[in-house]
Amino acid sequence: MEIFRTLVSPPLSTKKINYSSKVMLLGSCFSDYMADKLVKSKFIVNNNPFGIVYNPLSVNFQLEKLMKGDEYTPDNLFLSDGVWCSYEHHSRFSNIDKEACLENMNQNLQRSRHFLESTDLLFLTFGTSYVYYLKDSNKVVSNCHKIAAREFDRKKVTVQEIVSIYDALIQKLIQFNPNAFVVFTVSPIRHWKDGAHENQLSKAILLLAIEELCGHHPNTIYFPSYEILMDDLRDYRFYAEDMLHPNSVAIQYIWEQVKYSFMLPETLLIMKDVDKIVQARNHRPFSSQTEAFQSFVRQFYEKIQYLKEHYKISFENEEKYFESFLVNK
Repeated sequence: MEIFRTLVSPPLSTKKINYSSKVMLLGSCFSDYMADKLVKSKFIVNNNPFGIVYNPLSVNFQLEKLMKGDEYTPDNLFLSDGVWCSYEHHSRFSNIDKEACLENMNQNLQRSRHFLESTDLLFLTFGTSYVYYLKDSNKVVSNCHKIAAREFDRKKVTVQEIVSIYDALIQKLIQFNPNAFVVFTVSPIRHWKDGAHENQLSKAILLLAIEELCGHHPNTIYFPSYEILMDDLRDYRFYAEDMLHPNSVAIQYIWEQVKYSFMLPETLLIMKDVDKIVQARNHRPFSSQTEAFQSFVRQFYEKIQYLKEHYKISFENEEKYFESFLVNK
């Protein structure tokens, strides 16, 4: 039968994800989508340790910060409408308590630094080539926190700037963690406020820069999430109501392509068992004392013990749930 669409086949990565792998993701909200899938399937994940970030210069800064490990001080914060904020963090780190704000940022910084030291796959998702600079210091900001636009300069970085910065970054990363494998991707979410043409130019800069970087560094690969949504799915039925973000069907489809690229058949089989356990956790029995339900509970409880022992997968909530129903423990 003729196929009435253009299929995008992602490359098969030489580096694979299994249940002992550590996966770190940084970048746009598309990173959050993929991280959510990994977390639900019980992989070891650290996602956006500073919060969502869209431009490659801010992603670079965050990785540099993690490798250096220099903690934040009160000088790194500013007060806005009674809330302490950082231009390097998403608003979820903001707090009315200055000390609590710093403590949260620094604890997360050190935890994520240790995670990066042993990360196996590092997913970097770029969303836009546009960067905001604070006028007073010419410093790149990751989040403007709704501060007046007059306080910032907005510039579009070039292919050469991105390549130069990331050539140096990847060399530092290899020294920091020789095992790290970098997966570049471009977010399929369009920045429509830039305009249709400007958005395309912005994405093109990112794609060209990544193409050059992958040619320079053997420990990198490009995953075509942008092309999968733009060319393979290519229909507004795969978008959310805003017609910009992918809907759950599109996210699931791209997730299947991630699995194809980065997971071996054995990992996929384990994942099926994990997903069954997670789904079974949501089961609400009519009576917990019936023989049928007790058999159901024991089956999944024993499966959890097996996966914990053989693959070190954490099922804390699920294990407590099934154990609470067991009559003969």
